[in-house]
Amino acid sequence: MWSLSVVLNPLLFLLLFGYCPSVTIRPKEGWQVYSSAQDADGRCICTVVAPEQNLCSRDAKGRQLRQLLEKVQNMSQSIEVLNLRTQRDFQYIMRMESQIKGLRSKFRQIESDRKTLVNKNFQELKGKMESLQPLIPVLEQYKTDAKLISQFKEEIRNLSGVLMGIQEEMGAYDYEELQQRVLNLENRLRNCMSKLTCGKLMKITGPLTVKTSGTRFGAWMTDPQASPKNNRVWYMDSYTNNKIVKEYKSIADFVAGVESRTYNLPFKWAGTNHVVYNGSLYYNKMQSNIIVRYSFETGRVVTQRALELAGFHNVYPYTWGGFSDIDLMADELGLWAVYATNQNAGNIVISQLNPDTLQILNTWNTEYSKRNAGESFMICGTLYITNSHLTGAKVYYAYSTKTSTYEYTDIPFHNQYFHMSMLDYNARDRALYGWNNGHQVLFNVTLFHIIKTEDDS
Repeated sequence: MWSLSVVLNPLLFLLLFGYCPSVTIRPKEGWQVYSSAQDADGRCICTVVAPEQNLCSRDAKGRQLRQLLEKVQNMSQSIEVLNLRTQRDFQYIMRMESQIKGLRSKFRQIESDRKTLVNKNFQELKGKMESLQPLIPVLEQYKTDAKLISQFKEEIRNLSGVLMGIQEEMGAYDYEELQQRVLNLENRLRNCMSKLTCGKLMKITGPLTVKTSGTRFGAWMTDPQASPKNNRVWYMDSYTNNKIVKEYKSIADFVAGVESRTYNLPFKWAGTNHVVYNGSLYYNKMQSNIIVRYSFETGRVVTQRALELAGFHNVYPYTWGGFSDIDLMADELGLWAVYATNQNAGNIVISQLNPDTLQILNTWNTEYSKRNAGESFMICGTLYITNSHLTGAKVYYAYSTKTSTYEYTDIPFHNQYFHMSMLDYNARDRALYGWNNGHQVLFNVTLFHIIKTEDDS
């Protein structure tokens, strides 16, 4: 049975799912990870694995499965024959057991009043009892064997059903149909994830190094508002004196260096704190406090507006400098700008922006010095600030725009390559994108949140 389970385990792996970015899934040979997701505590909700294309064709593996099924059926027939023979012997032994019980009763009666019987008759009965005594352990063994055979039959029956079910599945679906079923499952998973409401940051794990490229400073990102099928990546190397944006159709193309398009922006950017949101790139125009909205679809600037009173050109940068005065970011609640002003004594100011017009919708003044911040990012309307861009950095301060209150935190994260010049949250991926000393990395975040149901108002 052990060797049989070894054969079945890879076949049944498709039926089980249980990812996480922090956990590495290594399927057996011939299988590949298709998708995954996790819950609020960072535990894996599900991992979808799919066979490679040649696995689902009617090839040698299909023939092996049919041969295995035939062997199991032959075993089942043999067990049935053995069972009939055992049942026949078992009935005979049961009758013997009844006789033994009767003799035991008589023997006890004789023992209690042996003076009334002739000694010869007593010895005769005692001899019969002794001749039947060895049958008792035989009877018990037959009972045990009959029970084991019954259990064996049930296992064979269940196993045959599983194998026939797998055979039917393999015969009914080709690779494309199976892939579509996995895609449907992924869509259901995304719908489930969409019910997760905003939460509080509890932990940061990683990083996962996606690629090593470019200079020490830069930015890379995906669009949190894009559809699940749109996984384009944008890449902006350096923090100044550049206006070339590279586009890749997917993470895989990005890793392979296969560009799909290049954009030549009308203005050079300042810093590394750009964001792509709903098909547009938002960035800080070099040597100004002007925010530019550039449409990738039309290839032109749609809107540009000055962020009044915001310091620029290394007046209020993050600790690493690099003209990082104005940080543009997005989360579940919309588009944000993080900067500092003289009026707020160089402390961080948070403004929520209208994505279309770039007008300020609301503003919050914090008491955290912009020059003492390593990086910052927004999650669910809360600004999280790191205390350094170097090794040993941690999320040290959090400001909630919902309650207009702050708290000091102690959430470490691994600055693997010693210098962080970009750290931004992506609400669709629920991950932090980082530029870590010329390495493009991803961090997984764990949020404390609740499940939103249809009954919630």
